[in-house]
Amino acid sequence: MGKVVIGPKELTFEEIGYEVTSILRKLDDSDLEKYEENKKMARKAKEVTEIKAKELGLPMRILSARFVFDRSKIIVYFGSDTRVDFRELVKNLAKEFKARIELRQIGIRDEVKMIGAIGLCGQVTCCSRFLRKFDSIKMEMAKTQQMLINTAKISGRCGRLMCCLAYENEFYENELKCIPNEGSTIEYENVPARVITVNAFLKQVTLQIIENNQPVMVKLPFEYFKKNCPLGD
Repeated sequence: MGKVVIGPKELTFEEIGYEVTSILRKLDDSDLEKYEENKKMARKAKEVTEIKAKELGLPMRILSARFVFDRSKIIVYFGSDTRVDFRELVKNLAKEFKARIELRQIGIRDEVKMIGAIGLCGQVTCCSRFLRKFDSIKMEMAKTQQMLINTAKISGRCGRLMCCLAYENEFYENELKCIPNEGSTIEYENVPARVITVNAFLKQVTLQIIENNQPVMVKLPFEYFKKNCPLGD
């Protein structure tokens, strides 16, 4: 069963990005009744799977179960930190429910997406709300955005780097092109200068130089560095 969330729209197969199937018909009252019954049976299937996996000593976190509409197959989603030999479990479940059994192990990020969580921002995690696919998140993104590299502060509930690190990364990459890094030493008006801060919002760099044996702070706009920025950088 599917729910229509967007009206008719012309797209190429490349734009869709996956194999499409035909819409058969609109559900009637008996279909909806069967769907609700399937959900109840799926909850029972999840509970039974948890019990049987525990009896077999399998290191599995049973996340959810669902029946295909005609109840010919049950799909059980689970998470685990290791590979699991679940052949005996499949036999037990097939005998219990008289249906084909498919066990699907999903990654830790998909696990949080499925069960839901609250992020460090206080909102429901992005993966649970709207993310359809996971991008590759790298530590360099946090460094580009001048964040304190504290793993606990930049990791999501899944233990991986937060997906939202990708949202503003392009802005920082564009703004900081040809801008020296904080802590680096550059030459400014023929004297060495240490880069104290780089502010991407004020578009300003603060340097420290030594004049008459005294430290002096110099604030420069980004344009000072970008005017000599090579094309393509």
